[in-house]
Amino acid sequence: MVLAHKRTRQRVHRLPAVWRGMLWMVASGIVFSFLNSVLRWLSMNLDVYQTQFLRYSLGIVVMLPFLFRAGWRAYIPQDIKGQFWRGAVHTLALIVWFTALPHVTMADLTAISFTGPIFIMIGAAWFLGEKMRLDRWIAALVGFSGVVVVVAPHLQGGGGLYTLLMLASAPMFAVSFLITKTLTRSERSSVIVLWQSIAIALFSLPMGLLNWSNPTWYQWLGFLLSGVLGSVGHYMVARGIRVTDVSATQSLRFLDLIWASLVGWLVFADIPSKTTVLGAIVILCSTIWIARRERTTAQSIA
Repeated sequence: MVLAHKRTRQRVHRLPAVWRGMLWMVASGIVFSFLNSVLRWLSMNLDVYQTQFLRYSLGIVVMLPFLFRAGWRAYIPQDIKGQFWRGAVHTLALIVWFTALPHVTMADLTAISFTGPIFIMIGAAWFLGEKMRLDRWIAALVGFSGVVVVVAPHLQGGGGLYTLLMLASAPMFAVSFLITKTLTRSERSSVIVLWQSIAIALFSLPMGLLNWSNPTWYQWLGFLLSGVLGSVGHYMVARGIRVTDVSATQSLRFLDLIWASLVGWLVFADIPSKTTVLGAIVILCSTIWIARRERTTAQSIA
């Protein structure tokens, strides 16, 4: 069994770096789909800012066994300022997002959230100096068109201030994502995950206490589960963008729509519509195409 595990790890490491990064991002999307379902359930019964605070507080608790095992010195960051800058930006994005959440439909939320990859790809080109190849832009735009196919029939014409707030959170999350990319140059993925939870929990505490109510025991279990899923998901993201360009992974984020539809069907009995199926096919085709292009490019460079 040990030999089989070693052979599996060897096969994974023989994959091109860009493919390993893509696999990490796909896995993170699946994890975040389950996380969002748990947070949706929790925020329907508790204050949204309290939910935000407890989600990241329990993220710290989840990381404690690893901290005790390796020793606290192993989790001292090389760039403490960068860790708190990332935490501050992400907290601001979460506050804006949670403020708009009760007033924006899930269809509108889905449409707006998928503008994130566009902001990230632009930021990666401007601030990280990543080469923006035409095929990456095509994959991102085709994937985004698949999302539009899914959500367009459900969009409501109005939304006003709250829709603008939700849209404003997208570039903020993109900035947080790009800061994470810079942190991976000097920090281990587990260090980034721990300090993200620490920083966001500290910044979220004041608003979390404004309308505090004691969670029930099963809500505490939900927060513990969200801490596990969130820590695992962010660890996967950090691993993914460590080994490849940020822009190479962004078209894969459109796959999250497929995972979210499946989780919604399993957890909330939401039946995917015909447009959801059609949009998922468009997204899948764009993802397969860019994955093949990235592998071809990696092989030609090697």
